[in-house]
Amino acid sequence: MDAESQRILEYLAEVEEAAEDVLTTKQQIVDLDTKRNRNREALNALKNELSDSEKVKVCFGNMFIKFPKSKTTEMIQKDQEQLDNEINDLRKGLKAKVNRLNEMQGKPELRGYNLSPLSTDEVKAINSLLKR
Repeated sequence: MDAESQRILEYLAEVEEAAEDVLTTKQQIVDLDTKRNRNREALNALKNELSDSEKVKVCFGNMFIKFPKSKTTEMIQKDQEQLDNEINDLRKGLKAKVNRLNEMQGKPELRGYNLSPLSTDEVKAINSLLKR
């Protein structure tokens, strides 16, 4: 194989690796989001269907353990916070990975892709300005 075809092969391998990295990150986000939705459903069920004095069965691996409702709710809420942080970190990293992939393919950088939402303080400030 001559040098030119070797260089093309290396380039294609790099692009394929970057694309695989993007797809893997997207799948991780989907998996974590599915888990977050299940936790949200569990929190709703705990809030609406049971009295505070009851104990609930929680599945850990392949066994069920009875826990007080308040402790279970607290554990699920902590898990939700951790999942939110992980998803946000993956989304931030995904933007850089997609930009790198586009750069490798010679495509222009996506416009408006690096936007971030307004914070609650910023929204309140804008609302107060609009009400005047």
